[in-house]
Amino acid sequence: MSLRLPSRYYGIVLPLILSFFMTCVVSLISTLRSVGLIDGFLWLWLGAWALSWIVAFPLLLLVMPLARAVTRLGVEEP
Repeated sequence: MSLRLPSRYYGIVLPLILSFFMTCVVSLISTLRSVGLIDGFLWLWLGAWALSWIVAFPLLLLVMPLARAVTRLGVEEP
């Protein structure tokens, strides 16, 4: 028995994982640059990360087809 999801979920799982990691890093850098390493930084950053992830995941679902189409204009397909 495989623990892997069927391939039909690829279009949802990829943006889910991508948005998770990208918003984590970007919100960390942005929060650190804005307030510095202060008391309560972890909770402030986690709040910023959660808000950005909530926005980024659905946005990626909408933008991914456009990004693929633009990429095809400049990159030869295998």
